[in-house]
Amino acid sequence: MILILKNRILKGVVTRHIEPGLVRELNSTGLKLKALIRKKFGKSLHIRQVDTGSCSGCESEIISTNNPIYDLQRFGVNFVASPRHADALLVTGPLSKNMLVALKSAYESMPEPKFVITLGDCALDGGLFKGSYYIEGPIKDILPVVLHIPGCPPSPLTIIKALLDLLQKEK
Repeated sequence: MILILKNRILKGVVTRHIEPGLVRELNSTGLKLKALIRKKFGKSLHIRQVDTGSCSGCESEIISTNNPIYDLQRFGVNFVASPRHADALLVTGPLSKNMLVALKSAYESMPEPKFVITLGDCALDGGLFKGSYYIEGPIKDILPVVLHIPGCPPSPLTIIKALLDLLQKEK
């Protein structure tokens, strides 16, 4: 007990308060997302994430969507290890020349119907690395992208809202 108090005094507050408005908005958005996923897929939405050369900022936010605060999985979105089990391909980072073949291979391995989502400013047009000799170009020029989630990096709530907007627009 003394060790806990000592650590508390030395380190200070290492957690932050979660605003009740965020929880309400998240639950409302998430339940709408869950209902649409069940209606359109009859099961969960499975996403395969591919990093084509990012700084890991977008991956950090994707990981946050699965933390105990956001818990995206409870709304029916699962990240899978193989593109063969995925409904969607989520691409982050500028498309480096080394990742071009791997990205195309992942897309071709996915079963139909399939769709591609890009996340982060780098995935849109290379971001900070645009024009570099090592960047292949925008991902939308390589694969049919149906949704881009802007931001550097986008927040977990932005990611969840963008998925909801996409599914609401899809017929």
